[in-house]
Amino acid sequence: MLERKILYSLREWRKRKGHKSLIVTGQRQVGKTYVVDQMFSKDYESYIYINFIEEPSMIGEFSGDLDIDTLKLNISARRPGTKFIDGNTLLLLDEIQECPNAIASLKFWTEDGRYDVIGMGSSLGMNYMSEISYPVGKVEYLSMHSLDFEEFLWAEGMDKTVIEGIRKYFDNIEKMPGSLIGTMTSYLRRYMVIGGMPEVVSTYIDTKDLHAVHELQGRLIRDYKADIARFADANMRIKAQECYESIPYQLTKENHKFQYSKVESKATANKFGSSIAWLNNQLLTVQVQNLKRIEFPLESYADETNFRIYPTDIGILVGMFDEGLKKALLEDNSIEEKASGLILGTAKGALYEALAADMLHKRGYNKLFFFKHEKNTSEIEFVIMKEDEIIPIEIKAGRKQANSLKNILENSSHLKKGYKMASVNIGKSDKIISMPIFMLMFM
Repeated sequence: MLERKILYSLREWRKRKGHKSLIVTGQRQVGKTYVVDQMFSKDYESYIYINFIEEPSMIGEFSGDLDIDTLKLNISARRPGTKFIDGNTLLLLDEIQECPNAIASLKFWTEDGRYDVIGMGSSLGMNYMSEISYPVGKVEYLSMHSLDFEEFLWAEGMDKTVIEGIRKYFDNIEKMPGSLIGTMTSYLRRYMVIGGMPEVVSTYIDTKDLHAVHELQGRLIRDYKADIARFADANMRIKAQECYESIPYQLTKENHKFQYSKVESKATANKFGSSIAWLNNQLLTVQVQNLKRIEFPLESYADETNFRIYPTDIGILVGMFDEGLKKALLEDNSIEEKASGLILGTAKGALYEALAADMLHKRGYNKLFFFKHEKNTSEIEFVIMKEDEIIPIEIKAGRKQANSLKNILENSSHLKKGYKMASVNIGKSDKIISMPIFMLMFM
């Protein structure tokens, strides 16, 4: 059983006095229903599960009056033995996007207050139906991703006390034992190869079969393409698919900037821009925009025409490449200096950028930026806002010097510090804090 952080968020939601009905969204197949159905539901004396795709006839029970007594009667009559226990009942409305009236009913469950109600749906499904009217002000929201690196370590069997011990090195900016860095780097490489999709992680944990992992990732990618065909508007579904399929090529170019012309000759933002926005909104991709200047507020200096996109799960990106990339990532001992294989040598930089995007996005940084100077070679892979501070982060696949970061920090008095995330031990020199890349899980 894979332990997920969202379970703690759900329990905090339940304990909070006066909490509202909850909508949980996220990519397909990231484990939303599993967490609530198999783990959270055990916290209640009574648990009622309705899936509007598996049982479409239940849609009719929400077609009339939406007062709670009527809904209770309809559900109980359809499901003999169903109990609504005041203060100790969880009603899970899965695939709720298939029943707009069920979404509307969340307002009345909230106002009634006797029962906990969760509406569940994928980001794709929840967003594509324009006729859905959300009960604004009457619901709370949680978004769920695939497993982050820390959850992956739990799945691998690492004790939480070990992770907390590693966190102290991060907090104290204190050197780590070299053997511990080597161990954690091995875990990180496996995470790059496998990613965080629950079924993929479980398959790897149970079988250690990388071919099975690759086959499963391929199926998930095909499923996502099918979802694009199903949910995207007719005028953009082909364009959205083409943009999604182009991601590996976009990232292995010398310049990782997304170029519409690489999707279709002479293509422009007018034709494909809405497709990129659609992919981002459905949590299939995360977009990182270039900054003209590293100053607050970052959004004001973002260049909308210059951006990079990454899949929201690193394993999905690796699954888009040939299966040999997995072996290269796990077995090429020279990766920290110079990858010996052609396939890894071409993709290495992009993969580490995508890994960092995965880790930062899952830590809650929903707005990511990079900086590439127009007139020189200075480049910072990520710039984030942490509380009231702008923090540049330079990502290095090996042990190269952080020259760009050094130059920018020396010439920017408003930047207090920056991070060089690379194959190095922890240390600090002037404004630069150096750390192994796996420490991004604590950022």
